Amino acid sequence: MGRRKIEIARVKNSNTRQVTFSKRRTGLFKKANELSILCGVKIAIVVFSPGNKPYSFGHPDVDVVAKQFLQQESDDESKKMQSAVTMKQNAKIHKLAHLMKQLDVEQKKSAVLNEAMKQSLGTTLEYSNDSLEELKLKVNDHLRDVEAAETMIIYSQEAV
Repeated sequence: MGRRKIEIARVKNSNTRQVTFSKRRTGLFKKANELSILCGVKIAIVVFSPGNKPYSFGHPDVDVVAKQFLQQESDDESKKMQSAVTMKQNAKIHKLAHLMKQLDVEQKKSAVLNEAMKQSLGTTLEYSNDSLEELKLKVNDHLRDVEAAETMIIYSQEAV
């Protein structure tokens, strides 16, 4: 009697379902064993029966494979986290470098403006000093003229 093709759907009868589960579980574990031997791989399979009873197969052991899987997963997560931290640090360093360049440009502008102000004030002060000296001379001239006029008035009043 040959094999017949069955429909892939849930088996309705619970006894038939349990028998099907047991046979297929055995076949699944046999295939996993063959795969581990032929290819030299570590393998772990955990299957829960319709009655929620766990069955497992592992080569070399389910715990060893599970620990390796979990360790690899945590290593991947730590690498992702480290990569994210590195990206954030690089972004902050880039921003800091940009701000430092801006600060340097502003400091250079400030130095140029300060120098221009010093030169401008120095020139203004020179002009102011010269103007004050001229004004002082004019005031002194006018003062002498006033004193001379006062003296002449006093002499003219005495002569009268």
